[in-house]
Amino acid sequence: MLRTLQDLEKCTIGATDGDIGRVKDVYFDDHAWVVRYLIVETGSWTSSRKVLISPISIRTPDWPAHQLPVGITREQVKHSPDIDTDKPVSRQQETQFLGYYGYSSYWDGTGLWGAGMLPYAMYPGYSAPAVDRVTQELAVESALRAERAQHLHDNPHLRSSKAVVGYHLQAIGGEVGHVEGLLIDDQTWAIRYLVVNTSNWWMGHKVLIAPQWIDGVHWSDRTVTLNLSREVVQNAPHYDPAASLDRQGEVGLYTHYGYPPYWTAGKAFKGET
Repeated sequence: MLRTLQDLEKCTIGATDGDIGRVKDVYFDDHAWVVRYLIVETGSWTSSRKVLISPISIRTPDWPAHQLPVGITREQVKHSPDIDTDKPVSRQQETQFLGYYGYSSYWDGTGLWGAGMLPYAMYPGYSAPAVDRVTQELAVESALRAERAQHLHDNPHLRSSKAVVGYHLQAIGGEVGHVEGLLIDDQTWAIRYLVVNTSNWWMGHKVLIAPQWIDGVHWSDRTVTLNLSREVVQNAPHYDPAASLDRQGEVGLYTHYGYPPYWTAGKAFKGET
C-alpha cells in the first residue's frame, strides 16, 4: 500500500524494549528513489536527539495504531553513531551506521535492497518465506536497476523529503507546479510518486508523477525536470489525497502517461531498447 509523508509523521517507532520516538522526516536515495532512513526525534530519554532508523530494522507495521516496531533496542539507538540530520548523509557515514547495527550495505546488489526488493530481508538471520507476494509482484524494475548499476560506486548524498517539497517541476514546454509530497510503498519503501500541486496554473489540480518520468533533480535551483509535455501533465488524472490510490487507478495513470507500470516485466521507458 502507498503511504504519504503525513502517514509516516504520525508514527511512533517502537524498539524491543520501549518506544524510541516519532518520525520527523525521511532520507531518500535520489538515484534509486527509495527511502533509506527514517529521521526520528527520540524525546527526553536521549536529550531529544534525532537518530536514523533503517527500514531494514522495521518489523510488521501497525498502521491503524501508527506504530512501526523495530528489531533493535533503545540502548542500541542511544549509542548509535551521531549523524547531523540537518545535512546530507555521505556513503562513509552510512557505512559506519549500517556496520554498527550489523547490516549489510544495501548498495551491494542490483535490487532495491542488496540483491532483493525488501529491506527486512537484509536483517541478520532473516529467513524468507517460500512464496513472497511482494517479491513476485515487483520482480522486475529494469529502469531502477539500470540506474543503480550506473551509480553503484558513487558516494551519493541522501536527501530529506522536506528538502524536496516545494521544488518546481519543469515539463517540456514550461513549468507545471511544485512538489507537495511523496507516496511511498510500505513494503519496499520505494517512492512511487511525487504529489504535484499545479494550482498556480490549474485551480485545485493535483497530479502524480512517477520517478521514472523524471529527467533530473537539480538541488542548486530547486527544480525537477520531466520527460513529459506540459499538456500531458495538465490533462493527467487528478489526484485526490482523501481517496486511496488502488491498482486500477495506477493503471489509468500509467496508461495516460504512456509508460508501462512499474510492477510489470518489460521496458520501463519509452524507446528503451
